[in-house]
Amino acid sequence: MRQLEDQHWWFLARRDILQTLLHRLHLPAGARVLEVGCGTGGNIDMLGRFGTVTCVEQDPQAAQLAAQRNLAPVMPGELPDGMPQFPAPFDLITAFDVIEHVEEDLASLVTLSAMLKPGGRIVITVPAFNFLWSRHDDENHHKRRYRRPDLKRLAGEAHLSVDYVSYFNTWLFPVVAAVRLFRKFVPYRGPWQDMTMPHSLINQALRKLFSSERHAIGRICLPFGISLAAVLSPKA
Repeated sequence: MRQLEDQHWWFLARRDILQTLLHRLHLPAGARVLEVGCGTGGNIDMLGRFGTVTCVEQDPQAAQLAAQRNLAPVMPGELPDGMPQFPAPFDLITAFDVIEHVEEDLASLVTLSAMLKPGGRIVITVPAFNFLWSRHDDENHHKRRYRRPDLKRLAGEAHLSVDYVSYFNTWLFPVVAAVRLFRKFVPYRGPWQDMTMPHSLINQALRKLFSSERHAIGRICLPFGISLAAVLSPKA
């Protein structure tokens, strides 16, 4: 799991895109950063470029792997009501592919908002479009996928302003949509292999191609993609 997260082109390209989005937030020097749902810790090093990172992870095995990186404290906790107590609020809270796993997504955003400093930001990513639902969602215990209007409405109900929201993983969209729609009519019973590791040269080339979206993220709103990213802040 950890090797896959560190080296697979999809994770690397996604991390490149998210790093660019965070860079465009112009966070204060030495920002306090909280990553909720850090998994095995694949994003900790990247987030550490923006400040001092604290992590929360629900799964004990994943949390242990994240802690072994010795990059940030990793605490047990889960949204919306099982979060640990922190001594001070945060400048940035990230929840990358987290709230789609939680039944109470609205309550989760309210919980995150309460842990922000004035002027702080929440950055979330979620899978997009219910028609892309597949075995991948079932096996990863997703509750839902989202459209851009869904995230805007959810943020408003949580009394958060939407500073930016866009689809991403746009280059992948035609291929993923075609395959997943095909599988609805011709089900595949074999092992799920979305994340098979390709040859290293192919891996590098795919990373460069799909991370090219970083030039657009945070500047324009892409019209479709297999994922959504949103930057949220508390309403004044």
